[in-house]
Amino acid sequence: MSEKSPLHKPEEVVEVSTLEDCEHEIILYNDDVNTFEHVIECLMAICDHTALQAEQSAYLVHYSGKCGVKTGSLDELVPKCSALLEEGLSAEVV
Repeated sequence: MSEKSPLHKPEEVVEVSTLEDCEHEIILYNDDVNTFEHVIECLMAICDHTALQAEQSAYLVHYSGKCGVKTGSLDELVPKCSALLEEGLSAEVV
């Protein structure tokens, strides 16, 4: 096939993300200690949720046992997860 054939398409340059660039997630777990209000306040202050997002996440955690509350790089999420833990919430970065 000739290179000038209409079926020949130039190669696309595709960026390949490295392992460090992969998205990670903070998972928030249900507990019998924290109130809805405290969880909502923490999600708004620490994870930059809107009031509606925080409320929805709190209900998902309550009824499902866990919920992903923030995605991003490890550098961004580890301090946020630590702040949630300092507030008495149960969370981890995956």
